[in-house]
Amino acid sequence: MNGNGAQKRQKVQDEVKEYYGETLKVTEDLKTNACCTGAAPPPKIRKALAKIHPDVIAKYYGCGLTIPDDDLAGLSVLDLGCGAGRDCYLLSQLVGEKGRVVGVDMTPAQINVAKQQREWHAQKFGHAKSNTEFKDGVIEDLAACGLPDASFDVIVSNCVVNLSTDKRAVLTEACRVLKEGGELYFSDVYASRRMPAELAADPVLYGECLSGALYWNDFLHLARACGFDDPRLVEDAPITIENKDIEERVGQIKFYSATYRLFKLPGKLEPDCEDYGQAVVYKGTIAGHESGWRLDGHHFIEKGKVFPVCGNTYHMLHDTRFAPHFDFIGDMSTHYGIFDGCGKSVPFGSAETAKGGGGSCC
Repeated sequence: MNGNGAQKRQKVQDEVKEYYGETLKVTEDLKTNACCTGAAPPPKIRKALAKIHPDVIAKYYGCGLTIPDDDLAGLSVLDLGCGAGRDCYLLSQLVGEKGRVVGVDMTPAQINVAKQQREWHAQKFGHAKSNTEFKDGVIEDLAACGLPDASFDVIVSNCVVNLSTDKRAVLTEACRVLKEGGELYFSDVYASRRMPAELAADPVLYGECLSGALYWNDFLHLARACGFDDPRLVEDAPITIENKDIEERVGQIKFYSATYRLFKLPGKLEPDCEDYGQAVVYKGTIAGHESGWRLDGHHFIEKGKVFPVCGNTYHMLHDTRFAPHFDFIGDMSTHYGIFDGCGKSVPFGSAETAKGGGGSCC
């Protein structure tokens, strides 16, 4: 990195630290609703939230619920940009005493609140000792935080990746510290087009999670380049800024809060959904999802029903922590072409003609 680039990135980091450490004191200080969500958490999460210290809740600036609601007991989980630790203390309850939660954040005023409440939460949760740990550091360099390769089952992040000036480094580091079969499950803000330089340089828009947002298609390409070959969208919602001055400044750029699952399955996922005649049967054994379970926005799998899947979805279930909850049908010995459920078809016009359409010349 050249000197000017390093200075620019340091300047942005300093501005973000100031915004989240000094400018914002409580959630209500946010100038837009980009870092907030109107979605009501499920009962299990509401119950867990009620056990979290008020000082931690007051400094929550997330944009969505980034807790995968499935089978977390005993897992090792990392929270990128943990802030005051709200999601870490949610996860602490879900992974249980045999699990482990680590939070990383670069803003002292935030992470110090999280650290101060470790023992309070351990007692509140009935744990013999705290299963949470907090590290001062940047999410672009997890090695500097002492986090080794393949050390986590799940990584979460809540409206933080957009604040990074080196998103490639964030995703690369996340892939490095994940175990094979692990996943990065995170909510963030995405834009409908690439951000103009003058908006990207505005510290308020950046701190409000707007001008650092990736154009959604750039994100998908970047995720694949960093080792997450088939990003899966879990849910999304449009962001209504509700601040007239800021709305005028961003013009026609639209923003979305979206949650993605990115699985680390090296060498197993293909660029497209391919059909190998495979299927799964859900056993109904994920707590809270006895009648059916949702992998992502396009895959709700009912208990007991044979559910055809593409090769990628098969691997996301067969080669991850979800395997015990499914019976698996088929292998990859025969390829049947593109999977019908992925929205693609044979690209050749002659294929349509062969189905009975009229002929034409070019």
